[in-house]
Amino acid sequence: MSSTPHHQPGKCAIRGTCGSKGRWGPQLPCPYNGPPEEVTDNEFRSLLTSVCGPEIAESAVCCTSEQVETLQANFQQAESIISTCPACRNNFRSFYCTFTCSPDQSTFLDVTSTQTTSTGDVAVKSLDFYVAEKFGKGFYDSCKDVKFGATNGYAMDLIGGGAKNWTGFLQYMGDERPGLGSPFQIDYPPAYSSDLPNGVTPLNPPARSCADSDLGSRCACVDCADVCPALPPPPPPPLGEPNTCNVGELSCLSFILVLAYSLAVFAFFSGYSWMRWKRKTRKYERVPLSGDTSSVQAPSSNGSNHRHSRLIGATSLSGHDGEDSTGGLSDSRILGLGRGQSLLDPLEVLQPRHYRLNTIIRRSFYRLGRFCAKYPWVTLAMTAAFIGLLNFGWTQFQVETDPVRLWVAKTSETKAQKEFFDEKFGPFYRPQQIFVTSHPEHDNHPKGGVSPVLSLEHLKYWFKVEEEIRALRSTPNGYGLEDVCFKPAGEGSPCVVQSIGAWFGYDLSRYDEDSWREQVIACAERPSECLPDYGQPLGPKYILGGIPDSDDKKRWLDSKALVVNYILSNSNDPKEVAKAEEWERALRVYLAEQKKWVGVEAGLDIAYSTGVSLEEELNASTNTDFKIVAASYVTMFLYVSIALGGGFSNAGLWNAAGNQGGTWRSTLNLRGLFIGSKAMLGLFGICLVLVSISTSVGFFSMIGVKVTLIIAEVIPFLVLAVGVDNVFILVHELDRQNSLHGPKAASNEDSNGNSNTLGTTPMSPSSQSHITLDPDSQSMVRSGGLSPEERVARTLAKMGPSILLSSITETVAFALGALVPMPAVRNFALYAAGSVFLGAVLQVTAFVAAMTLDLRREEDNRVDCLPCIKIPTKIALPLDTPPSQRKHGVLSRFMRRYYAPFLLRPVVKGIVIAIFSGLFIASIISIQHIELGLDQRLALPSDSYLVPYFDAVDKYLEIGPPVYFVSTDVNVTARTGQRHLCARFTTCDDLSLANTLEGERKRTESSFIAEPAAGWLDDFFQWLDPRIESCCRVRKRDPTVFCNPRDSDRLCKPCFQDRKPEWNITLHGMPEGEEFMRYLKQWLQSPTDEDCPLGGKAAYSTALALNDDGVVASHYRTFHAPLKTQQDFINALAAANRIADDISKRTGTTVFPYSLFYVFFEQYAHIVGITQEILGLGLASVLLVTAVLLGSWRTGTIVTSVVALTVVNVMGVMGIWGIWLNALSLVNLVISLGIAVEFCSHIARAFMSAGVGLPVDHAASGKDRDERVWMALGDVGPSVLSGITFTKLIGISVLAMTRSKLLEIYYFRMWLTLIVSGALHGLVLLPVILSLTGGPGFTEIDTDEEWMSSAIRRHDQEYAPFRADSDDEDSD
Repeated sequence: MSSTPHHQPGKCAIRGTCGSKGRWGPQLPCPYNGPPEEVTDNEFRSLLTSVCGPEIAESAVCCTSEQVETLQANFQQAESIISTCPACRNNFRSFYCTFTCSPDQSTFLDVTSTQTTSTGDVAVKSLDFYVAEKFGKGFYDSCKDVKFGATNGYAMDLIGGGAKNWTGFLQYMGDERPGLGSPFQIDYPPAYSSDLPNGVTPLNPPARSCADSDLGSRCACVDCADVCPALPPPPPPPLGEPNTCNVGELSCLSFILVLAYSLAVFAFFSGYSWMRWKRKTRKYERVPLSGDTSSVQAPSSNGSNHRHSRLIGATSLSGHDGEDSTGGLSDSRILGLGRGQSLLDPLEVLQPRHYRLNTIIRRSFYRLGRFCAKYPWVTLAMTAAFIGLLNFGWTQFQVETDPVRLWVAKTSETKAQKEFFDEKFGPFYRPQQIFVTSHPEHDNHPKGGVSPVLSLEHLKYWFKVEEEIRALRSTPNGYGLEDVCFKPAGEGSPCVVQSIGAWFGYDLSRYDEDSWREQVIACAERPSECLPDYGQPLGPKYILGGIPDSDDKKRWLDSKALVVNYILSNSNDPKEVAKAEEWERALRVYLAEQKKWVGVEAGLDIAYSTGVSLEEELNASTNTDFKIVAASYVTMFLYVSIALGGGFSNAGLWNAAGNQGGTWRSTLNLRGLFIGSKAMLGLFGICLVLVSISTSVGFFSMIGVKVTLIIAEVIPFLVLAVGVDNVFILVHELDRQNSLHGPKAASNEDSNGNSNTLGTTPMSPSSQSHITLDPDSQSMVRSGGLSPEERVARTLAKMGPSILLSSITETVAFALGALVPMPAVRNFALYAAGSVFLGAVLQVTAFVAAMTLDLRREEDNRVDCLPCIKIPTKIALPLDTPPSQRKHGVLSRFMRRYYAPFLLRPVVKGIVIAIFSGLFIASIISIQHIELGLDQRLALPSDSYLVPYFDAVDKYLEIGPPVYFVSTDVNVTARTGQRHLCARFTTCDDLSLANTLEGERKRTESSFIAEPAAGWLDDFFQWLDPRIESCCRVRKRDPTVFCNPRDSDRLCKPCFQDRKPEWNITLHGMPEGEEFMRYLKQWLQSPTDEDCPLGGKAAYSTALALNDDGVVASHYRTFHAPLKTQQDFINALAAANRIADDISKRTGTTVFPYSLFYVFFEQYAHIVGITQEILGLGLASVLLVTAVLLGSWRTGTIVTSVVALTVVNVMGVMGIWGIWLNALSLVNLVISLGIAVEFCSHIARAFMSAGVGLPVDHAASGKDRDERVWMALGDVGPSVLSGITFTKLIGISVLAMTRSKLLEIYYFRMWLTLIVSGALHGLVLLPVILSLTGGPGFTEIDTDEEWMSSAIRRHDQEYAPFRADSDDEDSD
């Protein structure tokens, strides 16, 4: 029943006070439907004027002085929250003054129920307040955007419960509750005319707008979007911008590439088909090429023209330098000659060219080989001394484990900014974060998803866990949470713990199955009503995760996760950090134990991270794959030892087993098993590789380059795979030298009955530098063959240039990785380059000496691995086949007989070009889809507890990381500097720091800023506002003395009361200079409490860096939007830098952004350019080195192009296989470039040294190149395949079993791609291109007799002449 029967102007609805509910409760108004009373008391009139304005004070009112005093006290509480926006403040005051004192109360108020108070009087229990929509909406709009910087939130969160519309706003203020709520219930019925009680007219005065021009209304940009200046349009983010040109699903570039490739392939095969058709219709005379040796023994004596009977291998013994060599003879004379003819008539053939640099290099390696072979023990002693000297650097050995120092460059701008921030404001807090979800095994969610985590049982259980965490003590020093936590109000104040427990006061005893739900909803809707003990509102986005995206207020109950944060103090003092780390380890141990039982006991699951977790887990990840990495090494060790011990040597088991008519049983003789084995030599080669790594570590440790744990895992694997290749090549070539010049070679006849006398023939690297055997060498010639020392020297002279080529190129390519500024990657590149270089040095010295000793052992019939045991000659079984007649191994015969002839067919060449062109096009398309970033989960063991934690962060966290905009080089004690920073005063710069941040917040999609900025300068000036009497206060008797919060109001007055000029919103009355600093220091000591929420101690004590002269630096704090992907983090950093740069340019100050993750993501702003620069420089170095050492710019360009195609192919697979571009993949691309050279360099070197030497434009030059490709594949193809490819492939395959996703993705996947791509490009594409456009070769034949023997051996292969160049259809 209504207690307001009369609704008419001049009638009240309530007046005066009639007691309270309880002894200490607020006073309640009395129902009163009588007329208003005139204000006769001057004191009351003055009070009413100061609180509600002269308009109300000049008329009769329905309120008493006691009511106005209560109203004044309530206004003081709200003033500190909304006073920054005059429109909101004045609407708020007008609203409640009209409600309390208007003489026409009854026209919009209707008392609906009453109650009896503690004094026995009747007081209002509830009433209806009729408000017109226009005024209500205007009132709400004037306040909805007002910020409360101390909490990075809105005033509406505090005065309106975070209301989203005007009805919710008014209803929140009308709900009965203490604080800013009402002492009785005020309802706001819809103000529809048909439902209104008789005589009721909804309250509808004109509402002030925050955009009005008068100073009593206009608000600042940060509080009113309508007055904000327009910011310039933002540039697109660096990542994620969709292609502006597409054809269907393909980008325009991809479409053009696919179309061009399709047309090219169609044209090629159409042309080829037409040519075949023309051949069928054409009659021609064909003279078959003869492979019979008669042409060698009986050449044409009359120089007749045999254009179609040229044997493969026409060459000569002398020539000249030059890219294009020509002789003086006619084509007919040239084409009628074979190798035998050139021996018999060397003056009538084309002279193959010689390359002086090659001669110098070969001569140098020959002399080096002679020295090492002649003095093996001296060589080993010298290398041991050199190695020992460098290994002294191990005394300076240090391992770097700090993630920042590992992954952030020393010259990094963000690193310097982080150090500045840590120095001036203190390091960022140490968060300990826990996600609590329903356990999957105990989850009965009907749709198979994750059930909501909130239930009374779950809360009770978790509150017990939190109670135990609060009581947790560390060992050995017994630190507790209170010893290490962050206390914003200073020592003795509560710790910052962000948990849902704060909404319940960590006590559920007062809640039942229904009331707990109501409490969650109430606190989520109105965080200011559920303040934690540290006094700052705790919004739901901080403590709930996986909140459903809906407007239903019950959505909070369906949250999928609880988010708990324990914030610990951080410090630059190592002792304080050690205290925090000790407690964090105790927490980690506790949570690890709790995780085992929380599912069984409560059906919950937890994912957690502590301050020490990431560094510990990154360090631990290097040990999780020890067995896998060790198994990979052991596998390669065994393979190399077995392969060198017999697998690929001419005297070995594999090749012997490949003999025609031979069987394994017949070849496993004593000599092959015990003497011919090279297992000890192979093990020595592996040890040299490991020693090169150790020496590299010693050297770089000596000069201060720290080791990283990833270096310890990967460098041995990399260098072993690279270094073993040279071992294979040297051993393979030594076998060849033994077959030509060994002790049994001279006494054997060739297959045609010709006797070979090789013993006294000197080695001739070139016709210009004739090297003769010295007397010592002459005395060491045995049985007419060359001495072991001479054979070893020839081996190094032959393969040394090839090793030099690959080693220099790899070293330069790896060293270029040091250009990457990230320390972990730079150190990795330096250690790799050093290890490869030192490995090559040791292989051409110490290993050569070891080969000599092993060769002496073998020829002395001593057992491998047990050289002290000698098998007597009388029981030593002879070799099953004389060396000069021994066949090539399985791989060599396959290469010579089948693979090379097939590959060099014209149609096959065309298919190869087409396939690799297609791979190139596909790779270019795929490269466009490579993402940037490095998911930190990949650096962790797959079973690490941090993996589910990071998954939970991505899935559940509703708020992004904090970001600070730091301002330096600005004098905030002067008015100009203040205008650059402030926002809430009329003379602030339109695009000041605070205004710009607010404008950027409104376009989160481009700025990634989601929360209002905490602006210290505006809050400081608001703290000085004399209208907020409970904030800045000084002694009445001595204004130089500040009052503390406990001082009586009788003794104190507002700081700026009666000040001239007075405080105003134009900044004119604000302090400057020394006065500014005096008030500022007091503000930073003032507590933040209910009486004065603007106190600076809790919110801003760490936001300013002060010295004796003033403010050195300060920051404005805000938050990023939730960042879920690596792309989000990269774009957020780019946006923050853009915003800071814009502010700096507009204000002339220095502003930079800082967030904890920035230092790790700065690399992505430059990594694409760095990748292009390093790979470009790498390819340029490859071109330079190969062109110079190969003696042909054309061949060097071909090798460089194939290497580039290999790297492009690897990058293409990156886009398909989920390998992102980051510092790790970049250094792997550099490694790919270096190793790709290894796949190509030996083939290219063998091709160039074949030395047939026909002119480039000669009619038979194509056959010349085909023959040289055939010889190159036959000579070094098996070594490339078995030594390079198989070694790497076997070692890499073991890594497939790794548990580390980082090793799997960035090493197993990338290196497997590199091996397969490198082998295909080096053994398939490169020979084809060399056969088409390779440069002219140069002679490298050691002796005339060896050259002749080589020709005979080639003939002995029963290899038919090249039919690929004939017109026969079968050749296709």
